[in-house]
Amino acid sequence: MMTKSFDLIIYGASSFVGQILTHYLVEHIGVNKDVRWAIAGRSSSKLQQLKESLGAVGADLPMIIADAADGDALASMCQSTRVVVTTVGPYALYGEPLIKACAENGTDYCDLCGEAYWIKKMIVKYAESATQSGARLVSCCGFDSIPSDLGVHFLQQKAKQRFGLFFNDVKLSVNAMKGGASGGTLASMIEAVKAAMKDPTLRKEMNNPYALCPENPDLKYSQISIKGPFFDQDIQHWVAPFIMEAINARVVLRSNMLLDLPYGENFMYREQMVSGAGLKGRLTALGLTLGLGLFAFSVVVSPIRKLMQRFVLPKPGEGPSPEAQLAGYFDVSLLGKNIKGETLQVKVTGDRDPGYGCTAKMLGQAGLSLAFDFTEEEKLGGFWTPATAMGDKLIDRLTKHAGMTFEVE
Repeated sequence: MMTKSFDLIIYGASSFVGQILTHYLVEHIGVNKDVRWAIAGRSSSKLQQLKESLGAVGADLPMIIADAADGDALASMCQSTRVVVTTVGPYALYGEPLIKACAENGTDYCDLCGEAYWIKKMIVKYAESATQSGARLVSCCGFDSIPSDLGVHFLQQKAKQRFGLFFNDVKLSVNAMKGGASGGTLASMIEAVKAAMKDPTLRKEMNNPYALCPENPDLKYSQISIKGPFFDQDIQHWVAPFIMEAINARVVLRSNMLLDLPYGENFMYREQMVSGAGLKGRLTALGLTLGLGLFAFSVVVSPIRKLMQRFVLPKPGEGPSPEAQLAGYFDVSLLGKNIKGETLQVKVTGDRDPGYGCTAKMLGQAGLSLAFDFTEEEKLGGFWTPATAMGDKLIDRLTKHAGMTFEVE
């Protein structure tokens, strides 16, 4: 096997999340120590500014120039490393050439993509190449969808240990969350809406909960999704829709499919925002629902969308201050039920802003896990999810090095 120059390359390192990730890795693994890594992107000047922001250690950090549309440069970059970690989105606009380069060159890959329709397209186009080359391609390695996907994995392992069988019904409740909206995430959502408006077939596909399971078109079990204020008898609180269910649920259902349906063909998964008890909780749930509907309407209507993009919404590359990131957090619970009516609840928490501080640490540890946690015999090429690619090994990393907790309540 040809020796690679690097274990890890951070592509899009000068982006907002890329900068946070780079600083985190400098603090966590250093430069020119046990991990051989580099930063990469299209702008030499921006990467140089990032190196300077790191202080003296930045001078020793290798830098690679590769435009997202330059297939030859991306292929050369992929051939030099074991893993590429990318923050360059919206992925539907800029992501395919890098996926192609990784799939064809046997290079492992992880990203922050939450664009299910694009991920499905990449699976269909490049799964065969990735399987043949041995490249492990893992999307959704940030707040969408690691807490959901690894949370279900953790819950199901505990269920098997305690009850001898997996849960066929799981719901995630967002108990509390503090953090700014990601400009990159919003840009990706807007691109998805624009694509759906142009293509009725794509709109239908986006509504399919099994959109990320093209390998098994027979999966059709109806999923329940919270659409408005609802009183959850299990937790005795009012709940509202959670906007990220649209990607998270599809990732969880793909994990079940990739594992050969251990949770059953009729596995049910859904997500919700907890708004509280009593009249106040009901009104809060109503407000959350209306706010979500208003946002969706403003994105669909082109003139309003353009005004919001210009004057209201954060732009890609923009985000909260370091102080705001430190003040952020998330707290989610996952409740499982099996066919006997037995239940168990686990909690997943993070100690930073979900879309930035926590997401950067999750992505970094996912890349390190792909690079170091598996023998060659364990590495199977293809399109995987965080749970199916890394599972317990990534949970261990996140609890030790990324400020996250996974625990039985």
